[in-house]
Amino acid sequence: MDRPDLARELPVAFAAGGVPAQADDQWWKRFGDEQLVRLIDEAVSESPQVGQALARVEQAWAQGRIERAAQLPQVSASANASRSRQTLGGLGPIGAIPGVPDGDEAASGFITENYALSVDVSWQTDLFGAIRARSAAAREDFLASEANLRAARQAIAAQTAQTYFNLVEARAQVSLSQEVVKTFGEIARQVGNRADVGIAPPNDKLLAISNLESAVAGLQQREEAVERLTRQLEIVLRDYPEGSLPTPAVLPVVPAAPPVGLPVELLTRRPDVAAAEFNLRAAGYRTAAAQRSLLPSLSLTGSAGTASDALGDLLDGDFLIWSIAGGLLQPIFQGGRLRAQVRLAEGQRKEAVELYADTLLTALSEVETALAVDGELAAREAALARAADASQSSVDVSFNRYRAGIDPFLTVLQSQQGALDARSAVIATRRARLENRIALHLALGGGFGTPATTPAFVGDGPAEPDAASVPQDTGQ
Repeated sequence: MDRPDLARELPVAFAAGGVPAQADDQWWKRFGDEQLVRLIDEAVSESPQVGQALARVEQAWAQGRIERAAQLPQVSASANASRSRQTLGGLGPIGAIPGVPDGDEAASGFITENYALSVDVSWQTDLFGAIRARSAAAREDFLASEANLRAARQAIAAQTAQTYFNLVEARAQVSLSQEVVKTFGEIARQVGNRADVGIAPPNDKLLAISNLESAVAGLQQREEAVERLTRQLEIVLRDYPEGSLPTPAVLPVVPAAPPVGLPVELLTRRPDVAAAEFNLRAAGYRTAAAQRSLLPSLSLTGSAGTASDALGDLLDGDFLIWSIAGGLLQPIFQGGRLRAQVRLAEGQRKEAVELYADTLLTALSEVETALAVDGELAAREAALARAADASQSSVDVSFNRYRAGIDPFLTVLQSQQGALDARSAVIATRRARLENRIALHLALGGGFGTPATTPAFVGDGPAEPDAASVPQDTGQ
């Protein structure tokens, strides 16, 4: 779902100034899985959350245009025409009026016609920047809505990627279980043959059969997980959950680790941090606008046009009329409404400050946690891989010793279960590493590259007015 270029009609200072450098929003391409890329593109384009965020961007864009229009003069044109008749009473017979023939309807009154054409101009001058402050606040709201749109897209992408990797892991576990069932079946056959000819005790045959059936039950459990996760991913993609979505049965290799010493500027690319910063700026501008509403306002009006009792004279310059007027308004007493609005705006600004601080601390915590866990999970996977290799070798050794009559069959069962657990844990840890890498990308707002220099903030005025410019409380 590609959003329209809502910023293209806005002035540069409104649409681009102060926007942090964006990260690589398509970080999921780093996993090198084309099917994952395709599924994420589909999920993002069909997501109702993304659609709602896009609608909020459009609303913020329109509100910004409305606020900016208040800074410009308002021009309107009007055209008027009227025809009226005034009846004359007490004049006697019609013929009593000289020059009026008998029976003429005009003899009993006057008919007048008036025509006017004018252009009217009104302008609310922004002496102290209140209108500019409101326009700047709307601009920040627009930028915050765009950041929230990015956040919605990344959240859907992360949810899709996590569900996808869970499904791939489940299919990998099924493949492992199928291999284990095949191996356990062969061992059960050999042990059964030995028990049948009296080489091995009958209990070994029963243990081998029990171990095989447990492996079959584990396979069925993993196949059930595949069915559930397949339908879950189809629902994320807004498809019918028929359980037919194909995926590979091998997890991708975890991409290279992020470089050491990531710059803190990466956090400014996070959509939630950017949105919180834009909201904080908007709150500052609204506070300034509320404070400046206590100051005088100047309005100018003007009108120019023509007026005549003949329609053909409207374009004649001899009938031109014009007017110009100005008015200065200083609020004196409004029951404390204006002062309450200032306090309301200040309270909202303080709330925005705390929200920004909380969002930034949360971002720092998520980055530090994901970076710390990334190394630990990598070390765990390596250790489990070594354990799986050793356990598999142990299965071969223990079975050979069992056939030689050195070790009991219980040792074979223990080594088999250890090998299965170790190989399954390797797959689960690989999936955990991939999920943590997703969390790290979200925590950093995208890829690991150093962002470009953030452009200087281009505002419509200071976020806070000078204290001397705000009058003392007079009950306004």
